[in-house]
Amino acid sequence: MAGNNAQIFSRVGVIGYSSTITAANTATDGTGTCPTIFTADATNGGRVERIRFMAQGTNVATVARVFINNGSTSGTATNNVLYAEIALPATTASNSAAINASIYELPNVTSTIIDPDAFPIVLPPGYKLIFCIGTAVAGGWACAALGGSY
Repeated sequence: MAGNNAQIFSRVGVIGYSSTITAANTATDGTGTCPTIFTADATNGGRVERIRFMAQGTNVATVARVFINNGSTSGTATNNVLYAEIALPATTASNSAAINASIYELPNVTSTIIDPDAFPIVLPPGYKLIFCIGTAVAGGWACAALGGSY
């Protein structure tokens, strides 16, 4: 059977997001506390263009890790694969200045850690993106994935 050689587009836009997380997860295999930030369409799959991290208050520096999960429980390490990580800086809550003065986003074209060509992520049906942070923080970080369903 010949492969698809026609360009495909998302059927509908999807904005996936997590609740604010503050707890450290030192597991680097996707197990532990890892909220889901995107779930691909159960029939046709999905596509993620970018992932954005937003500080929710005063935090120490940490790292965010994004995993691809095969749609099964993330509590089983073999269902997850580390896809990307990004350093998140210390932040200070303020009512007169932006907490997120910089954009913390994947793909991060200035990063030497991740290949900027690693996006978009095309996910098979039912696959998920999950994330965690490596250090406990006070204010927390929220995460949003912007993409679409096929």
